[in-house]
Amino acid sequence: MLEIIVLPLLTMVTCKETRAAIIALHKNGFTGKDIVATKIAPKSTIYRFIKNFKERGSILVKKASGRPRKSSKRQDRLLKRIQLRDRSATSAELAQEWQQAGVSASARTVRRRLLEDGLVSRRAAKKPLLSKKNIRDRLIFCRKYSEWTAEDWGKVIFSDEAPFRLFGASGKRLVRRRKGERYHQSCVMPTVKHPDTIHVWGCFSSKGVGSLTILPKNTAMNKEWYQNTLQQQLLPTTQQQFGEEQCIFQHDGAPCHKAKVITKWLGDQNVEILGPWPGNSPDLNPIENLWSILKRRVDKQKPTNSDKLQEVIMKEWVAISQDLAQKLIESMPSRFAEVLKKKGQQCKY
Repeated sequence: MLEIIVLPLLTMVTCKETRAAIIALHKNGFTGKDIVATKIAPKSTIYRFIKNFKERGSILVKKASGRPRKSSKRQDRLLKRIQLRDRSATSAELAQEWQQAGVSASARTVRRRLLEDGLVSRRAAKKPLLSKKNIRDRLIFCRKYSEWTAEDWGKVIFSDEAPFRLFGASGKRLVRRRKGERYHQSCVMPTVKHPDTIHVWGCFSSKGVGSLTILPKNTAMNKEWYQNTLQQQLLPTTQQQFGEEQCIFQHDGAPCHKAKVITKWLGDQNVEILGPWPGNSPDLNPIENLWSILKRRVDKQKPTNSDKLQEVIMKEWVAISQDLAQKLIESMPSRFAEVLKKKGQQCKY
């Protein structure tokens, strides 16, 4: 009888299945000596399984306790408070401060504890510093337009200036490399001491991108250039995208934008202005997101001189789809709601 039962069990190879087979035989009234005779497992293993089953009433293996934690829950909470007090503190610095509280742990242990609380090391986001006046103006502005829908924002033409630099306009670049390839040509981002910088002015709406103009080299955007840009670029864009339909023009509070001659010219052209625009608020202007996208696309083309850079900028600008422009415009209600929720502070956009 024992041979008939054990025969199919001899083919079992996993520890879990072997343990189950031994306990099954034990439950059927076979002694430890009988089970050893089947050679299903070493004698010591068989008797250990039977003993554990009698003590716990289960075939499951008790989970090992593992290495004791070096810190208590209270000490973990202390570490979290230390980190939240100084978000930029390194794990090594935190380990030293934690040690003063009686916990001797490595920087690696510190990182694991913080990770358990969802605190992950990330590059700090760069945002303009907001003064009390900036915050107040942002709240006033957002309350004024808080009821606007995406359809309302679709009637606005957003504008701004932006610089483009040779060799990495968008900042840091990540590459994947093997050991010893740090200085391989394909893994290096070239730099120059005084990179050529090109300044552009552009505008867009929910209907797509509008005009983009490149300022002559070493030319700053002053009120004369700005008026000429509005005459040559903005008016044709409004006519092309909106025709006789009334639209609203957005520009920030740069000095050349607020010049009396510009204000008078816009009034003479019956151009309605959105605002007054709050200072240090690029997160409220969706064209800033458009500049970031454009810079990444230009970087991928790797222009090597100023002429090529201008050519690539214009090419990539007209390639921006209306769907992308529409999505950016549709984000406006969410931007304003978030700023109001954060009481005037920066939003995620």
